Amino acid sequence: MTELLHTRHQPVRTCIGCRKQGKRSELIRLVAEGGGSPIVLVDERRRMAGRGAWLHPSTTCLTLASKRRAFARALAGASEVTAVERYLAAVIPPADTHVKAGKPSKPESGSEN
Repeated sequence: MTELLHTRHQPVRTCIGCRKQGKRSELIRLVAEGGGSPIVLVDERRRMAGRGAWLHPSTTCLTLASKRRAFARALAGASEVTAVERYLAAVIPPADTHVKAGKPSKPESGSEN
């Protein structure tokens, strides 16, 4: 008997940086702090009040969104993204990690000495 796999529909959101669509679970939600403040906050629980904007958790998308002034358009003038930068720095491993140079763990092309 064939089992039917039921996959739950996941809402699709558009990243304000790269403008590509992705599942809601793949993007982070951003909101303005409120009270006319220019500060953008990361809504980790996706429950904060107010209009939200969505961003892929990558520095590339953050840079694109800043360059395009997408935060100000999406979040009513909010443009201070320091909190978002700190969040991404904590979540994304540094790209500058160097691999130690040395002998490969397995011999290449069958040469076993």
